[in-house]
Amino acid sequence: MSNASVRASLRFAGLQENTSIYELQSPQFRNKYFILSGEGTRRLMAFPETVGFDNYLSLLPETVAALRHLFSTGWGGDLDILTILRGGLNYPLEEACHRAGIRVRDMDFLSCERIIKDNVITGLDIKYDKLRVGKDRILAIGDIIATGDTMKMCLERVVDYFHSRGGSLRKIIFFTIGGTRAVTIMEDLTQRIRNLFPGFEGFECFFYEGMFTVYEEQGVCGINLIDIDFGWKGGVVSPEFRRYVMEHPYSLFERCIIYDGGARRYEIPVHFEEVLGYWEGMLERVDSISPVALTAEKLGYEGPLGYDAWLEATSFAELPGDGLRELWSMEQEFIRNAAKLNLREIISTRIKEIKTISQSYE
Repeated sequence: MSNASVRASLRFAGLQENTSIYELQSPQFRNKYFILSGEGTRRLMAFPETVGFDNYLSLLPETVAALRHLFSTGWGGDLDILTILRGGLNYPLEEACHRAGIRVRDMDFLSCERIIKDNVITGLDIKYDKLRVGKDRILAIGDIIATGDTMKMCLERVVDYFHSRGGSLRKIIFFTIGGTRAVTIMEDLTQRIRNLFPGFEGFECFFYEGMFTVYEEQGVCGINLIDIDFGWKGGVVSPEFRRYVMEHPYSLFERCIIYDGGARRYEIPVHFEEVLGYWEGMLERVDSISPVALTAEKLGYEGPLGYDAWLEATSFAELPGDGLRELWSMEQEFIRNAAKLNLREIISTRIKEIKTISQSYE
């Protein structure tokens, strides 16, 4: 798993309708980082069967809740939406702003594409941009962040573009299914942006369900994609999502919580090919996969753990205790029973389910 972990404590920041909002706290942070947890995003990120427009709808209530939370803490005003094509099209920012009563002044776009030579990604290139420069602008952006290379390149382009044309930025509101590298990049960019625009207030970044890490090796099953697949170890996952997975325990063994977001939204047959390819690869290797090691990898810690050690491992020590001890007990029971898991049966069941569902999208 990734060594790009971020040590932060989790504080309950409020409830907007049915969405829990947590703030990640660390004395080193220049910016504000939040985790959103709601019914739609829990289902989206536990089940790759959630595809197409339902993918978009699953993100909508939590996105509205985040914007209303910003209003409740004293923020108000208009904003511009910057869409990073094509992953950013998954995020319902315009509709969420409308529902939250926020006026969108401009809709800007950047197209950042991979440069591929001999089937190897060698870099990135911004092929198209439409940016309208103004003073004291607030940008809202949604994108999946794994390595963060696309986000970094695009934001550097925006900052340089604004600076060269006499504009300025006041705040960037970022929504992401993403990992810890987002924090490193945003912290570094904040100082650079403030050097150019002294009035820049920083980022307010909202992670859906958790701040994850990416695999730096192929993992216990030997087929996870490096710098693409998300995991829990070294990150911070909302207690609601951890509980949801324990209530749907086989979802713990999915390749990752998102797969390729663009394919999942716009090329659904391609998405199901990826999902099926993962489970079929698992079946080929099933006799060499330890269910105990796989469970530990997916939960993000070696166990069983005592309650206090678990609170530390999950970054939950600062949270109210309601329901946490029960969640701890569920996870420890799952760990203790991991050796008895019939991985072959689990994998075969998922292959059958995915094949049946994917027929509707051929």
